[in-house]
Amino acid sequence: MREPRRGINFDSALGRQIIELHVWAVSEGLRGVPADQLFDGFCRRLVIAGVPLWRGFTAMETLHPQWGGYSYTWRRDLNAIEPGHFARSLYQGPSWFDSPFAYLVSQADPPAQTGHPWQHLRRRLCGAAAQLDFPVLEELAAAGATDYFAEIVQFGADGDPSRGTGIGYSFATDRPEGFRDDDLQLLEAVLPVVSLAMMTHAGHTIAAGLLAAYLGGDPGRRVHAGAVERGSVESVHAVLWYADIRGFTALADRTPGLAVIGLLNEVFETLTASLRPRGGQVLKFMGDAMLAIFPFADETRGEICRHALDAAAEAMQALAQLNQARRDAGKPAAAIDLALHIGEVLYGNVGAVDRLDFTVIGSAVNEVSRIENLCEPLGHAVLVSAEFALAAVDDGRLEPLGHHRLRGVRDPRAIYALVI
Repeated sequence: MREPRRGINFDSALGRQIIELHVWAVSEGLRGVPADQLFDGFCRRLVIAGVPLWRGFTAMETLHPQWGGYSYTWRRDLNAIEPGHFARSLYQGPSWFDSPFAYLVSQADPPAQTGHPWQHLRRRLCGAAAQLDFPVLEELAAAGATDYFAEIVQFGADGDPSRGTGIGYSFATDRPEGFRDDDLQLLEAVLPVVSLAMMTHAGHTIAAGLLAAYLGGDPGRRVHAGAVERGSVESVHAVLWYADIRGFTALADRTPGLAVIGLLNEVFETLTASLRPRGGQVLKFMGDAMLAIFPFADETRGEICRHALDAAAEAMQALAQLNQARRDAGKPAAAIDLALHIGEVLYGNVGAVDRLDFTVIGSAVNEVSRIENLCEPLGHAVLVSAEFALAAVDDGRLEPLGHHRLRGVRDPRAIYALVI
């Protein structure tokens, strides 16, 4: 590994290009430009600077329960960015271990030891000096590339995952003579400051992804946008969805802990899958229970209620299939009770000064959990309130079950069952 060349004359054409790209990258980073736009602009400016760029690629890790990271590919013939995501399992497969980036990581020393956070790799892809020692290089050579340069820029001395651990870059040219020395010197001089700008967006993306994963999509966006003050709530109208596993305590007592976690994950994923395409937002998982909402405006009340009812019907059918598959595999199954209600709730931050919860508060929240408690004694998996049934203007799927008392509610309430 070699360090970037020293002794740049900043009065030269190359020096002026380096300064211009530094100023541009710092400006873009301060403006919070998204990574895809930043990398697209960088590749375009390299071409304007005379670098014979044919393909540019960058990838970075992220801190997300689903995605291991994201990537962007720029190609001269498209003059556009192709975004991509990669799963966390990527680092366990040959596509990673057989890559130049894995090699660079394996050869890297910590920045605290080397004094710089980057590692380089260059390969000629044609002629007598060709070295096609990674599968991707063979692919690039077959497509017409002649020279390849890769660099990894690490973030922090120990790769702090809260802001991204670093960025990998690769650049390929189809110029017969390959990259010039000035081309590589320009890249080596500018990539660290471009990485600072990319790190700005990486940190923002990590925070947004974690907030969405742990608080929910809409609450996460609100908190990230500044809704962090205790007591900052607003009144919203919403369908309330409350699901619970019937007899969970007895099931957990006779089932190994990891198997219980596996069951919960499969049940919650099945329930959530029916909500995603219909605008339902999971607010929280509470042990074996789940609370979600479908916010609505007055003019969309009926439509949103029907979406929630469709989601409930789909979830119950999917759960029946899941339970059958689990029984066939010798695993425990779970019966789910689900209630739907409608009402006005307070939506926002509640809690202690140093520990907040973004949630919904109101009598409707209490009532939907009481309705769910009637599922087992009434012999139905899905129950809905009279207010919900009226708003849904149902197409015949709801069956009236009469009036029933809800714990903590003074007057008996009309209850309906979803016929599945």
